Amino acid sequence: MHIHILGICGTFMGGIAALAKALGHQVTGSDQQVYPPMSTQLEQLGISLTPGYDPAQLEPAPDLVIIGNALSRGNPAVEYVLEHNLPYTSGPQWLSEQLLQQRWVLAVSGTHGKTSTASMLAWILDYAGLKPGFLIGGVPQNFGLSARLGEAPFFVIEADEYDTAFFDKRSKFVHYRPRTLVINNLEYDHADIFPDLAAIQRQFHHLLRTVPASGLVLSPEATPAVAETLAMGCWSQREAYGSDWQAELLTPDGSQFALYWQQQQVARVNWSLSGQHNVDNAVMAIAAARHAGVPVGVAAEALASFVAPKRRMELKGSPQGIAIYDDFAHHPTAIATTLQGLRAKVGQARIIAVLEPRSNTMRLGVHQAALPQALLTADQVFLYEPRNAGWSMAELAARLSMPASVCYDIAELKASILALVQPGDQIVIMSNGAFGGIHQQLLEALS
Repeated sequence: MHIHILGICGTFMGGIAALAKALGHQVTGSDQQVYPPMSTQLEQLGISLTPGYDPAQLEPAPDLVIIGNALSRGNPAVEYVLEHNLPYTSGPQWLSEQLLQQRWVLAVSGTHGKTSTASMLAWILDYAGLKPGFLIGGVPQNFGLSARLGEAPFFVIEADEYDTAFFDKRSKFVHYRPRTLVINNLEYDHADIFPDLAAIQRQFHHLLRTVPASGLVLSPEATPAVAETLAMGCWSQREAYGSDWQAELLTPDGSQFALYWQQQQVARVNWSLSGQHNVDNAVMAIAAARHAGVPVGVAAEALASFVAPKRRMELKGSPQGIAIYDDFAHHPTAIATTLQGLRAKVGQARIIAVLEPRSNTMRLGVHQAALPQALLTADQVFLYEPRNAGWSMAELAARLSMPASVCYDIAELKASILALVQPGDQIVIMSNGAFGGIHQQLLEALS
């Protein structure tokens, strides 16, 4: 079958492409914005990419068109599909029908930490010899690719609450029907499609309704938004992080911690990651793997060789002793925990935060009031204001307690950073997009 994917370079759709190719289909696709790591993965798979959405790419007609959720009515390729009655579906629906129905699905959901936790979980299962399939919204460096079919019943998926497609406004994750469900946390996000937190909670409750009674729901204790969602009804087994599961930091940066199950120490983890948020993610991954039959000690051992996914505090290089990190953080809570984790690791070293408010929610200015607190750990902040920003970065800079600069193009941003940095500095570049290639530009200039 020839499958053509519209919006193929998103992390999720790129994973769908990889799985379809592995199932033996001919896969092609198109997108407007093409950048690593997904563009690199697609090239390595030999998947032909067409830039843009000219309807000519749909001639001759493919057997099926999978339409990404970034596309909407008015897109020329979408209009061609509808006008010519081409068979089409969404990525989550295709995945559900073609792959997940016969699998033990382990789904990782929540506002933050999905990619990291899902990557940890997949690695633990693989380390234990279970050879899981997975689809993760990033590239786990232990595997080098974002998706694979796997050889076992187990399939790990990053369960995103964003909508499915222009023709299916349910959250993606309602299609997955997990047997093991992780809810890491729950905050307001995706302001472009959800009017308030309650609307997101309703989608999470739809997800809870699909977990069988013999399934397991893992969630944090004493998190009001999660507790309210569970109170709407939960028909499955439950375990809570904070009561059933607990963690004790053995080093300030979280690079070593002890794990407790029902007040009894069951393992110690010594690994390369840092920060309380990563410890939290690890506990959830270990607990989920235990439900799939992996002993806790084996899971803890697996994490010793775990490498963080690309773009999750990924160290791109340290020219002249200046560390440059690429991080996906795009929500105040994620920004805060990322910077706090780095501070615990580097002590008094100067932390320079470089932020592009690129997500739809950020561009709408929904979180601007929370950003001063989120950035508090940084010693210096650079804010990049893109042309389509819906609010003033200068107003934010004025409210920050540390020195802050606003830049309006990448060249200006690069020059400003280079004029300031010195050996020992830690530069954290935060964006959920390509950010104009600023990471590589800084690496080359400093080298």
